[in-house]
Amino acid sequence: MRLQQMCAVALSAVIATACAGGGMEWAGTISDSAGVAIVSNPAEGMWTEADAWTVEEELKIGTLEGDPDYMFGQIGFLTVDSNGRIFVLDAQAQQIKVYSADGVYEQTIGARGSGPGELLGATFVLMGPGDTLLVPDLQNLRINRYAPDGSSPGSSPLDLQQGIPMVFQGTPSGVLVRQVRQFAFPGQPEIEDPHDAIVTFAVDGTVLDTLRTFPSGETFRLSGGAPEFKFFSPEPSWDYSDELGLVFAVNDEYRIGLYSAEGELERVIKMPFERSLVGERDKEALMTFLKRTWSNLGVPPEAIAQLESRVSFGEFFPAFATVTAGPEGTVWVQHGQAPTELSEEQLENYNPLEDTGAPEWDVFDGTGRYLGIVTMPTRFSPRMIRGDRIYGVWRDELDVQYVLRLRIVGMQGD
Repeated sequence: MRLQQMCAVALSAVIATACAGGGMEWAGTISDSAGVAIVSNPAEGMWTEADAWTVEEELKIGTLEGDPDYMFGQIGFLTVDSNGRIFVLDAQAQQIKVYSADGVYEQTIGARGSGPGELLGATFVLMGPGDTLLVPDLQNLRINRYAPDGSSPGSSPLDLQQGIPMVFQGTPSGVLVRQVRQFAFPGQPEIEDPHDAIVTFAVDGTVLDTLRTFPSGETFRLSGGAPEFKFFSPEPSWDYSDELGLVFAVNDEYRIGLYSAEGELERVIKMPFERSLVGERDKEALMTFLKRTWSNLGVPPEAIAQLESRVSFGEFFPAFATVTAGPEGTVWVQHGQAPTELSEEQLENYNPLEDTGAPEWDVFDGTGRYLGIVTMPTRFSPRMIRGDRIYGVWRDELDVQYVLRLRIVGMQGD
């Protein structure tokens, strides 16, 4: 296996020096470290103005007023089936709205409650094998299943003793992945060295394989049964694709690891970056958002003061916001965005869940070479990339949410 990896590294080096993909010559290096390819990139990408990828708006679903079938309270995640139908989870209404590939409303699945097929704590929605829709529900402690026609054939228990699910994901081929985190529940001893795990699982929730374990992030944790927050602290980011396998990184440095489907590290992508200090105005913007959110949820003022005391901040901003697998074996890395980079108008609706990432994304090819930047619309948060389409949530100047589908322009065969 190691001999195969070393051969792959050598082949990558030949490709990098002999072919620039129609753009500028690549000025980075590829070296070998115990069979792992280390791709060190320069700050300058390979794309020229002529061959750089761009995005254009292809579909928008939503409205400020009018037909309620096209209105959203708080969009969680979304997914698409094999026919391009779009399934949008409204976390506020606890229901899934289904639209055709052209954006025409078809039906609503689920409703708030604890009965069969109903939802209480759903945020994620993912597509399983055979276009089976899966909706994890942390409050009802189950994973709801829905057939393509919207009917509910049943659910599977969600065992929190195995870890608190942080992220769920599904690939076009039906591979199901989730990230779970160790937590000490009230009455249990503190976990001295908490770890997360990325695991694959079956439709019934059964864990199939563990792809990677790693130290838990520090943004949120429970201490003595009470929540603690440390914003702008190192946090893991990952994506899983049928083509690339696992893409994993911790955002305290610009170092992206590419892992095989079996969880073995094969390639590391590196980029130069400069660390930026977190300023007082950045902290104030985030605290304003938190206090507004807690107040809107009905938290009493004295409890808000207690929660404030449990908030702290990292010294530096992360090296990037998030990573994702793109089309044609590419890797996309979103730039970070400090609150101080936003206008006063944007700060009024600042939401760290959506606004910590900038519109600019670094794009790397299949060997890890830096191609250049793709700029997405302002106030747009991608949720998934499928082929040359990007699906996500866009917020207007009134903070009203819409589903937006973008098309990537400039890909091969475009």
